[in-house]
Amino acid sequence: MKMHVLEAGTVRMRKSIYVPAEKSDLFDLPVSCTLVRHAKGNVLFDTGCHPSVAEDPHGRWGGLAKMMTPVMPPGVNVLNSLKAVGLEPDEIDVVVCSHLHPDHCGCNQFFKKAQFFVHVRELAAARTEGVSAGYLAQDWDHGLPTTGVEGQHDLFGDGRAVLVPLPGHTPGTMGLRIELANSGVFLLASDAVSLLQNLEENSVPRNTWNPDLYLRSFAEIRTMRERGATVICGHDALQWSTLRKGPDAYD
Repeated sequence: MKMHVLEAGTVRMRKSIYVPAEKSDLFDLPVSCTLVRHAKGNVLFDTGCHPSVAEDPHGRWGGLAKMMTPVMPPGVNVLNSLKAVGLEPDEIDVVVCSHLHPDHCGCNQFFKKAQFFVHVRELAAARTEGVSAGYLAQDWDHGLPTTGVEGQHDLFGDGRAVLVPLPGHTPGTMGLRIELANSGVFLLASDAVSLLQNLEENSVPRNTWNPDLYLRSFAEIRTMRERGATVICGHDALQWSTLRKGPDAYD
Protein backbone atom coordinates (compact mmCIF):
# COMPACT_ATOMS: atom_id res chain seq x y z
CA MET A 1 0.00 0.00 0.00
CA LYS A 2 1.25 3.48 -0.84
CA MET A 3 0.18 7.00 0.13
CA HIS A 4 0.69 10.05 -2.10
CA VAL A 5 0.19 13.60 -0.79
CA LEU A 6 -1.21 15.71 -3.63
CA GLU A 7 -1.38 19.46 -4.21
CA ALA A 8 -4.96 20.72 -4.65
CA GLY A 9 -4.79 24.51 -4.33
CA THR A 10 -3.83 27.37 -2.01
CA VAL A 11 -6.08 29.80 -0.16
CA ARG A 12 -5.30 33.07 1.60
CA MET A 13 -7.01 33.86 4.91
CA ARG A 14 -6.60 36.03 7.97
CA LYS A 15 -4.27 34.35 10.41
CA SER A 16 -6.44 35.56 13.30
CA ILE A 17 -9.03 32.96 12.29
CA TYR A 18 -6.60 30.32 13.54
CA VAL A 19 -4.31 32.30 15.86
CA PRO A 20 -6.28 35.00 17.72
CA ALA A 21 -3.16 36.97 18.68
CA GLU A 22 -2.52 37.67 14.98
CA LYS A 23 -4.87 40.59 14.38
CA SER A 24 -4.45 41.49 10.73
CA ASP A 25 -1.84 39.36 8.97
CA LEU A 26 -2.88 37.30 5.97
CA PHE A 27 -1.26 33.96 5.30
CA ASP A 28 -1.41 31.27 2.65
CA LEU A 29 -2.72 27.81 3.45
CA PRO A 30 -2.01 24.77 1.30
CA VAL A 31 -4.97 22.71 0.18
CA SER A 32 -4.10 19.04 -0.11
CA CYS A 33 -5.62 15.71 -1.04
CA THR A 34 -4.21 12.26 -0.33
CA LEU A 35 -4.21 9.24 -2.60
CA VAL A 36 -4.02 5.81 -1.00
CA ARG A 37 -3.21 2.92 -3.33
CA HIS A 38 -4.63 -0.13 -1.60
CA ALA A 39 -4.64 -3.63 -3.10
CA LYS A 40 -8.45 -3.47 -3.20
CA GLY A 41 -8.79 0.00 -4.71
CA ASN A 42 -7.56 3.57 -5.09
CA VAL A 43 -8.80 5.90 -2.34
CA LEU A 44 -8.80 9.69 -2.60
CA PHE A 45 -9.14 11.61 0.66
CA ASP A 46 -10.73 14.96 -0.27
CA THR A 47 -10.77 16.50 -3.73
CA GLY A 48 -9.59 20.07 -3.07
CA CYS A 49 -10.64 23.21 -4.93
CA HIS A 50 -12.58 23.23 -8.20
CA PRO A 51 -10.25 24.13 -11.12
CA SER A 52 -12.26 27.25 -11.99
CA VAL A 53 -11.54 29.05 -8.71
CA ALA A 54 -7.95 29.72 -9.77
CA GLU A 55 -9.22 32.14 -12.42
CA ASP A 56 -12.70 33.15 -11.21
CA PRO A 57 -13.01 32.57 -7.46
CA HIS A 58 -16.08 34.77 -7.01
CA GLY A 59 -17.84 33.10 -9.91
CA ARG A 60 -17.55 29.73 -8.19
CA TRP A 61 -17.54 30.58 -4.48
CA GLY A 62 -19.37 33.90 -4.36
CA GLY A 63 -18.91 35.87 -1.13
CA LEU A 64 -16.99 33.03 0.48
CA ALA A 65 -14.03 33.93 -1.74
CA LYS A 66 -13.57 37.16 0.25
CA MET A 67 -12.84 35.26 3.47
CA MET A 68 -10.99 32.35 1.83
CA THR A 69 -9.34 33.61 -1.35
CA PRO A 70 -7.83 31.12 -3.82
CA VAL A 71 -4.33 32.24 -4.79
CA MET A 72 -2.91 29.31 -6.78
CA PRO A 73 -2.11 29.59 -10.48
CA PRO A 74 -4.39 27.90 -13.03
CA GLY A 75 -3.78 24.18 -13.32
CA VAL A 76 -3.05 23.54 -9.65
CA ASN A 77 -5.76 21.06 -8.72
CA VAL A 78 -6.15 17.42 -7.78
CA LEU A 79 -6.92 16.35 -11.36
CA ASN A 80 -3.48 17.42 -12.55
CA SER A 81 -1.84 16.11 -9.38
CA LEU A 82 -3.35 12.69 -10.08
CA LYS A 83 -2.05 12.81 -13.65
CA ALA A 84 1.42 13.36 -12.22
CA VAL A 85 1.19 10.00 -10.45
CA GLY A 86 -0.31 8.24 -13.48
CA LEU A 87 -4.03 8.19 -12.65
CA GLU A 88 -7.19 9.54 -14.24
CA PRO A 89 -10.39 10.35 -12.29
CA ASP A 90 -12.12 7.15 -13.47
CA GLU A 91 -9.37 5.11 -11.80
CA ILE A 92 -10.40 6.34 -8.34
CA ASP A 93 -12.58 3.73 -6.62
CA VAL A 94 -13.34 5.52 -3.34
CA VAL A 95 -13.58 9.22 -2.46
CA VAL A 96 -13.62 10.10 1.24
CA CYS A 97 -15.03 13.55 2.00
CA SER A 98 -13.52 14.73 5.27
CA HIS A 99 -16.27 17.37 5.19
CA LEU A 100 -18.15 19.32 2.54
CA HIS A 101 -16.54 22.76 2.48
CA PRO A 102 -15.54 23.79 -1.07
CA ASP A 103 -11.78 23.61 -0.55
CA HIS A 104 -12.21 19.93 0.36
CA CYS A 105 -14.87 18.68 -2.07
CA GLY A 106 -14.54 21.02 -5.05
CA CYS A 107 -13.62 18.32 -7.57
CA ASN A 108 -16.10 15.67 -6.42
CA GLN A 109 -18.05 15.87 -9.66
CA PHE A 110 -15.14 14.53 -11.72
CA PHE A 111 -14.99 11.15 -9.95
CA LYS A 112 -17.99 9.55 -11.59
CA LYS A 113 -16.96 5.93 -11.00
CA ALA A 114 -16.12 6.32 -7.31
CA GLN A 115 -18.08 5.40 -4.21
CA PHE A 116 -18.25 8.44 -1.91
CA PHE A 117 -18.07 8.24 1.88
CA VAL A 118 -19.46 11.17 3.88
CA HIS A 119 -20.53 11.36 7.52
CA VAL A 120 -24.33 11.37 7.84
CA ARG A 121 -24.24 14.50 10.02
CA GLU A 122 -22.19 16.31 7.41
CA LEU A 123 -24.70 15.50 4.72
CA ALA A 124 -27.52 16.70 6.95
CA ALA A 125 -25.70 19.95 7.76
CA ALA A 126 -24.92 20.66 4.11
CA ARG A 127 -28.56 20.10 3.15
CA THR A 128 -30.08 22.19 5.92
CA GLU A 129 -27.52 24.96 6.57
CA GLY A 130 -26.23 25.53 3.06
CA VAL A 131 -24.27 28.63 2.09
CA SER A 132 -24.60 30.24 5.53
CA ALA A 133 -22.35 27.49 6.92
CA GLY A 134 -19.96 27.43 3.97
CA TYR A 135 -21.60 24.61 2.01
CA LEU A 136 -21.95 25.18 -1.74
CA ALA A 137 -24.25 22.68 -3.45
CA GLN A 138 -22.43 22.93 -6.78
CA ASP A 139 -19.38 21.36 -5.12
CA TRP A 140 -20.95 18.47 -3.23
CA ASP A 141 -24.47 17.74 -4.49
CA HIS A 142 -23.97 15.72 -7.67
CA GLY A 143 -26.11 12.65 -7.03
CA LEU A 144 -23.08 10.35 -7.04
CA PRO A 145 -23.23 7.05 -5.10
CA THR A 146 -22.68 7.94 -1.44
CA THR A 147 -22.34 5.88 1.71
CA GLY A 148 -23.25 7.67 4.94
CA VAL A 149 -20.81 7.02 7.78
CA GLU A 150 -21.69 7.22 11.49
CA GLY A 151 -18.99 5.59 13.64
CA GLN A 152 -15.57 4.36 12.59
CA HIS A 153 -15.58 2.58 9.25
CA ASP A 154 -12.92 0.20 7.92
CA LEU A 155 -12.88 0.77 4.16
CA PHE A 156 -11.43 -2.61 3.18
CA GLY A 157 -11.83 -4.72 6.32
CA ASP A 158 -8.13 -5.07 7.08
CA GLY A 159 -7.58 -2.20 9.54
CA ARG A 160 -5.26 -0.33 7.18
CA ALA A 161 -7.64 2.44 6.02
CA VAL A 162 -10.15 3.40 8.70
CA LEU A 163 -12.48 6.40 8.76
CA VAL A 164 -12.57 8.17 12.14
CA PRO A 165 -15.27 10.72 13.05
CA LEU A 166 -13.64 13.92 14.38
CA PRO A 167 -16.51 16.43 14.72
CA GLY A 168 -16.15 20.04 15.76
CA HIS A 169 -14.96 22.00 12.75
CA THR A 170 -18.22 20.85 11.17
CA PRO A 171 -20.84 18.38 12.43
CA GLY A 172 -19.46 15.51 10.40
CA THR A 173 -15.74 16.11 9.96
CA MET A 174 -13.87 12.82 9.50
CA GLY A 175 -10.24 11.77 9.42
CA LEU A 176 -8.65 8.74 7.76
CA ARG A 177 -6.24 6.51 9.67
CA ILE A 178 -3.72 4.87 7.36
CA GLU A 179 -1.38 2.03 8.35
CA LEU A 180 1.60 1.59 6.02
CA ALA A 181 4.06 -1.28 6.17
CA ASN A 182 7.25 0.80 6.20
CA SER A 183 6.31 4.43 6.88
CA GLY A 184 4.02 3.66 9.83
CA VAL A 185 0.64 5.04 10.86
CA PHE A 186 -0.78 8.35 9.66
CA LEU A 187 -3.92 10.23 10.62
CA LEU A 188 -5.20 12.42 7.81
CA ALA A 189 -6.91 14.94 10.08
CA SER A 190 -8.22 17.49 7.60
CA ASP A 191 -9.67 20.50 9.45
CA ALA A 192 -9.97 18.61 12.71
CA VAL A 193 -6.40 19.95 12.93
CA SER A 194 -5.98 22.75 10.42
CA LEU A 195 -2.70 23.91 11.98
CA LEU A 196 -0.43 21.89 14.24
CA GLN A 197 -0.16 25.00 16.44
CA ASN A 198 -3.84 24.64 17.38
CA LEU A 199 -3.31 21.06 18.53
CA GLU A 200 -0.17 21.93 20.49
CA GLU A 201 -1.80 24.91 22.20
CA ASN A 202 -5.24 23.34 22.55
CA SER A 203 -6.65 26.42 20.82
CA VAL A 204 -9.88 26.50 18.85
CA PRO A 205 -9.99 28.33 15.50
CA ARG A 206 -12.74 30.87 14.97
CA ASN A 207 -14.18 28.96 12.03
CA THR A 208 -15.27 26.10 14.32
CA TRP A 209 -18.87 24.90 14.41
CA ASN A 210 -18.74 23.40 17.95
CA PRO A 211 -15.71 24.23 20.17
CA ASP A 212 -16.52 21.56 22.77
CA LEU A 213 -16.64 18.79 20.18
CA TYR A 214 -13.53 20.21 18.54
CA LEU A 215 -11.57 19.87 21.78
CA ARG A 216 -12.92 16.34 22.32
CA SER A 217 -11.62 15.46 18.88
CA PHE A 218 -8.27 16.96 19.85
CA ALA A 219 -8.15 14.58 22.81
CA GLU A 220 -8.83 11.61 20.54
CA ILE A 221 -6.20 12.78 18.07
CA ARG A 222 -3.61 13.12 20.83
CA THR A 223 -4.35 9.56 21.92
CA MET A 224 -3.72 8.35 18.36
CA ARG A 225 -0.53 10.38 18.21
CA GLU A 226 0.68 8.92 21.51
CA ARG A 227 0.15 5.48 19.98
CA GLY A 228 2.46 6.37 17.12
CA ALA A 229 0.33 8.06 14.47
CA THR A 230 1.74 10.98 12.50
CA VAL A 231 -0.94 13.67 12.23
CA ILE A 232 -1.24 15.29 8.80
CA CYS A 233 -2.92 18.67 9.23
CA GLY A 234 -5.48 20.20 6.91
CA HIS A 235 -3.69 23.45 6.05
CA ASP A 236 -0.33 23.73 7.82
CA ALA A 237 2.18 25.38 5.47
CA LEU A 238 5.19 24.55 7.66
CA GLN A 239 4.26 20.88 7.82
CA TRP A 240 3.39 20.89 4.12
CA SER A 241 6.95 21.97 3.29
CA THR A 242 8.31 18.84 4.99
CA LEU A 243 6.04 16.24 3.37
CA ARG A 244 6.83 14.00 0.45
CA LYS A 245 4.55 14.94 -2.43
CA GLY A 246 3.28 13.58 -5.70
CA PRO A 247 5.18 10.55 -7.02
CA ASP A 248 7.40 10.51 -3.92
CA ALA A 249 5.14 8.18 -1.97
CA TYR A 250 5.01 6.86 1.59
CA ASP A 251 4.83 3.08 1.71
